[in-house]
Amino acid sequence: MDNSPTALFDSYESDFKQIIHSIRDKLEGDAKDVGQGEQRKAALRRVEMELDEADEMVSQMEIEIQGIPQSLRPSYQSRIKASKADLTRYKKLSKDLHAQLSRAELLARPGLPGTPTSDEPYGATSDRTRLLAGTELLEDGSRRLLESQRIALETEEQGADILRSLRGQREQIQNARAIRCIPLSSSLQRADTSIDRASGTLKKMIRRMYQQRVVTAAIIVVIVLLILVILFSKLVC
Repeated sequence: MDNSPTALFDSYESDFKQIIHSIRDKLEGDAKDVGQGEQRKAALRRVEMELDEADEMVSQMEIEIQGIPQSLRPSYQSRIKASKADLTRYKKLSKDLHAQLSRAELLARPGLPGTPTSDEPYGATSDRTRLLAGTELLEDGSRRLLESQRIALETEEQGADILRSLRGQREQIQNARAIRCIPLSSSLQRADTSIDRASGTLKKMIRRMYQQRVVTAAIIVVIVLLILVILFSKLVC
């Protein structure tokens, strides 16, 4: 058995090269075969598992290099760098093949809305359908806007009620102070703090409501513009 300080490193590197060779064969073979969908999927799954194994081998090599003498370490560091470059390249290639397979499956999937067919060469989604969908979106946006306005008004009313209640409590404290002649500055300060805090919270709530109203109005404007574009293109054609 080889007990040299580089023996384990060499062993891990050898395993890494074997795994990379297997990955390369799969990526250039079954995983790249456009005509075999299921076979490509299986090959890519095996590639993913082998990439994980190769990554583990690189990690072990990085651990073992710590025990290699300083005089030998630079050359082994270069070998690790080369191994990482190979691993990165094949990870990218695997990712690209995954993306190609996903696009191919999406394009080949039957019954997608708007996909041209022999019966409907311009797609299943007609101008009338798009117009109706835009109208529904416009109505839904209008309902959302009205609901936001209603919530904002209710929030304002609730905020006003809370402020009136807090002011009433403050007046009661002030009256009690005047009658009993007992210093209640700390109570008044707490009441003032509560009022300020409540006012700030209510202002934030109202500001959020107005922001939601603006966003909803912007969505409605975009939908209206989309409908106008569809109508204009319909009239021009």
